[in-house]
Formats: sequence, C-alpha cells, structure tokens
Amino acid sequence: MMDTRLCPICKHPLPEGKDAARFRPFCSRRCANVDLGRWLKGGYAIPAVETDDETERETGANAAEDGKGNTGPARH
Repeated sequence: MMDTRLCPICKHPLPEGKDAARFRPFCSRRCANVDLGRWLKGGYAIPAVETDDETERETGANAAEDGKGNTGPARH
C-alpha cells in the first residue's frame, strides 16, 4: 500500500514528478503563502503562562539593566 502525502493546508495529494519538491511540504505556492501568513500573524504561537517567579526575575533584571537597582516604585 502506497502512503500518499497530503498538503498540510488544503489536504490535497502532493504533486509527483519534477515539480514535486518545488513547494514541499505544500502542494502549491498558494498553500505555502497561506502557511507563511499564519506564521507572521502568530497563528502558530504557543500560549505561555508566566508564573510569579518568572515575573519577579524579569523585574529584577530590568532594574539591574537601568543601573538603579531599585525594584520598588519610583519616588519623586
């Protein structure tokens, strides 16, 4: 039994022969552009949840970068 490869965007079989590798893993330029658009718009982003530890580390790193070292509110 032959394993038919499908385009991940439109699910059509991939072309065979000389043009088979032109747009791989997609079947056409259109499907390749659809995939690129999804990447550029963040459609493939993995949602992340920050923990309190990560937020505290980022705040401390930002304070050290500005040279003040203060992590509390600014006093005027």
